[in-house]
Amino acid sequence: MNINSKLTKAVVETKYLNTENSWRYRPILRFFYQQYEKIKYWMYKEEVYQELKKYDIFNDYTIEQCKQDLDVLIEWGNLVAMQDTSKSATVEEFRNKQFRYQLSEYSVEIERMTIKLENIFVEGASLEPTLFERIKDEVLKFSTMTDEDVKVVGPWWRDLNTDFKRLNQNYQDYIRSFYSIKAEELMRTREFIAYKDAVIDYLREFVKELQKNFYIIERTIKNLNQSQVEKVIKKALEFEKSIPRLENEVTDQQLEDNIVGRWNNFRDWFLGNEATESEAVKLFEITNEIIRKLTRFASQIIENRNSAANRKEEYRKLCELFLDCKDMDEASKLSSLSFGIFRSRHIKANINRETDSINSGIYDESAVELKIKPRVRHYREKRKRIPIEDKSKKKKKLLKKYILERKQEQEVIDSYIQNNIIDFSELPLIPSHVRITLLKWIGKATASHDNFAKTEDGREFKLIKPVNDQRCLLRCEDGNLTMPAYRIVFLIENNQFKEELEQSVV
Repeated sequence: MNINSKLTKAVVETKYLNTENSWRYRPILRFFYQQYEKIKYWMYKEEVYQELKKYDIFNDYTIEQCKQDLDVLIEWGNLVAMQDTSKSATVEEFRNKQFRYQLSEYSVEIERMTIKLENIFVEGASLEPTLFERIKDEVLKFSTMTDEDVKVVGPWWRDLNTDFKRLNQNYQDYIRSFYSIKAEELMRTREFIAYKDAVIDYLREFVKELQKNFYIIERTIKNLNQSQVEKVIKKALEFEKSIPRLENEVTDQQLEDNIVGRWNNFRDWFLGNEATESEAVKLFEITNEIIRKLTRFASQIIENRNSAANRKEEYRKLCELFLDCKDMDEASKLSSLSFGIFRSRHIKANINRETDSINSGIYDESAVELKIKPRVRHYREKRKRIPIEDKSKKKKKLLKKYILERKQEQEVIDSYIQNNIIDFSELPLIPSHVRITLLKWIGKATASHDNFAKTEDGREFKLIKPVNDQRCLLRCEDGNLTMPAYRIVFLIENNQFKEELEQSVV
């Protein structure tokens, strides 16, 4: 593996696939890709906007948002913009910069990949035995390519690599499906029997074509000398150099490394190397192993089905024999013949027997219940399960009592409100719960920046601080409290205070 700057840098062009506004970016690039396939490379933002507005999800979409999205995609390298000056009739139109947009090469490949991913479960992988025949015919032409023209060698080289790439990818994807968890589960079901033969025939046909063509390909590659390989690679390199590339600047060394690397991979796939055996031999072993695996699973399913059916008939016959027994003694004898000697346990207990005869059997004496505990450390006696008691009536009663108490307390507090004002300096002797409530209101009001707060029942009030820090004595049933002479003024309708509040504030 060659680790360079291209391998370690982040691929910013894929950012649009997984971001907050991917639901907008992906349709835009998909539309560009569809037009790209129709050989329409440049488009205006108005065309993109009109296409998106055809769908309900873009009902609230604006042309300004479309322009912003296009700018973002330009920044990430997904689109390329060019100013269109052909339609500029005035200086103002030229300043507005009417752009045309084109899909970048990275985005073309990314969209191809996403379309393939979207249809991966529909298309699936497959084996193509005919690829071996085509690869064999192309390999047999290898020695003749040394004398052919560059224009003949180039397409031949590309066809050979394309067929080999399809063969390698397809067989790997198809074989991988047999080692998935879903495949393992399917092979254990009875439904697998229905298409077991079709799968095995499919694999055997593939193996047959592999055996038929593999040895010819292997022998042909072995008979090639190094000078022939170098001549063909040189001509393939010349063909690649002859292709004009406007945007991608590819060096001659990169092209040569690519062609040599492909040939080495192709040769190792069929011949192997000193360290590992060839992929073709591995493919033989893997396909044969899959066929054995399928056959083994199918035979196990059939065996289980047959054994279950036979055992069912045996149990039915045994039940009929037991029903035909005249008495318990005959049934016990049949049981000993059918099941053998059961595992017996000798339990000693201090019980009172009805008789001391040693000849009495277990059927002659009354049954006795004994509670035994296992002799293990982690054993715990089962706790008695107590059902959940329905306390809904009790809860309703307590809630009703609580609401009544709160209502009474509120009525007591309301009795101290005079003209929507509670003046602490004029309060009479008050209960302790009233003092607690009033001090709570003061704390809530002082905690706010404007001294406004709300009571528990939703009434809004404002705390008026005393002038010149005047203090008062708050008399309570459980003692007296010296505190500032606060006043609490409640709001009335339309959020207006009474005249007393306005005068106090002034």
